[in-house]
Amino acid sequence: MPVITKITAQQKLKDRYNIFIDDGKGEKYGFSVDEDVLIKYQLKKGMELDDFTVTEIFYQDDIRKAYSQAVQYLAARMRSEAEVRKHLLKKEIQEEIINEVIHKLYQYKFLDDQEFAIAYVRTQMNTTDKGVVVITQELKEKGIAEFKVETALREYPYEKQLAKACNLAEKFLQKKSHESLKASKQKLEQLLIRKGYPFEIIHEALCSVEFEEDTFQELQALQKQGDKLISKYRKYEGYEFRQKMKQALYRKGFPLELIDQYLAELSDGLSEE
Repeated sequence: MPVITKITAQQKLKDRYNIFIDDGKGEKYGFSVDEDVLIKYQLKKGMELDDFTVTEIFYQDDIRKAYSQAVQYLAARMRSEAEVRKHLLKKEIQEEIINEVIHKLYQYKFLDDQEFAIAYVRTQMNTTDKGVVVITQELKEKGIAEFKVETALREYPYEKQLAKACNLAEKFLQKKSHESLKASKQKLEQLLIRKGYPFEIIHEALCSVEFEEDTFQELQALQKQGDKLISKYRKYEGYEFRQKMKQALYRKGFPLELIDQYLAELSDGLSEE
């Protein structure tokens, strides 16, 4: 049975110790352990080590090393349990050791999926324009249980969601003056869906934003779109040209009466040429 002959502190890692043993063939390096493992098993010079004790020491030391890796990973920012598990699995740590590490992390308050979810919702609410649908999906991808997600989303009140959606709508419309009113509404709705806002928020945001029924502005937008289409359909003449233009502009969301007005003015201009 091997006997501990010497214990020395490592130079680079002060909380780890080298254990030297004599197995009957002279002194040699045996293994290294964490300080907590050293204390737990009361390792000292002259102590005999049976196979069971050595196996337990190695197992506990693996837990300590994995625990240290997890704490270091958590030092950068809060993580979910699933993120920590994934990180340790990438380090090729055995699942039973990971389970022990996760238990210790909860015990010492390094992990708390509910607090993580609440903090995540607050951060996304204060620093991004994401809606609750997207945030919910992101939390689920991070392994957060549905009931914890629902609790965390209470941090993002309806009024704040609506304010953000309305702000997005205002900015969007300022950039879309060259499009038809109908096309602008459709694209705005698609934007808010992509951002993750629920239907009731989108509906209220669309109703609250002032879509100016400005015939002159709409006609200007139509003219811009129409002028782009002229070169595309230049090879057609007369009725066929008019129908091609009319169909294309209608698909872009412009009302038929404005399209007819534009085409009439266009026809007059072409005849003068």
